[in-house]
Amino acid sequence: MDADYFLTIAREAMWVLALASAPILIPALLSGLILGMIQAATSINEQTLSFVPKLIVVAVSLVVFGAMILGLLSDFTTSIFERIPELVK
Repeated sequence: MDADYFLTIAREAMWVLALASAPILIPALLSGLILGMIQAATSINEQTLSFVPKLIVVAVSLVVFGAMILGLLSDFTTSIFERIPELVK
């Protein structure tokens, strides 16, 4: 085993992490940006006004993209377990 093997696994893990978190983080970021602009335009500084819609957007994102994220994570986990015999050699 050399360092390239472990760096490849780490690179794949970071890519899976980015793919799994993006469908949740991007809609939350966009909704926060839009709500912040609305709050700045109307001068309403209520914290719950920005928290509740972002919470709803994250929940909807999890419902819509949850199966894809779970499939992605399970495929990665399966590939890691399939590589164990190569690691033991």
